[in-house]
Amino acid sequence: MLEISGYKVAQVIVMARELGRAEGELRGFLDRLTEEELTSLVAVMWIGRGSFDAAELDEAIATARDEATTPTADYLLGTPHLPDHLETGLEALGISASETEEDVMGR
Repeated sequence: MLEISGYKVAQVIVMARELGRAEGELRGFLDRLTEEELTSLVAVMWIGRGSFDAAELDEAIATARDEATTPTADYLLGTPHLPDHLETGLEALGISASETEEDVMGR
């Protein structure tokens, strides 16, 4: 079960798209998330990049929890194409990334 809201994932997507300007803001946001939310965020990213499929969400979450070796913010910020993977992961899980991002942007 996903332990982070689609809205929070969309906030990460929006900030990650502006990483050059918003890295400090994104790090601060990630630092305020719970361990469960961070683990779910990594799982969504992994689903989006094809390491797991949506049906394997529980396995992806368990793997993210069990294999965490670096701070999650560092891991995520060092991941190429992070916002794209998060968008794709949300979509695979049946959550409209574009609608959620529009909510974040206030449209």
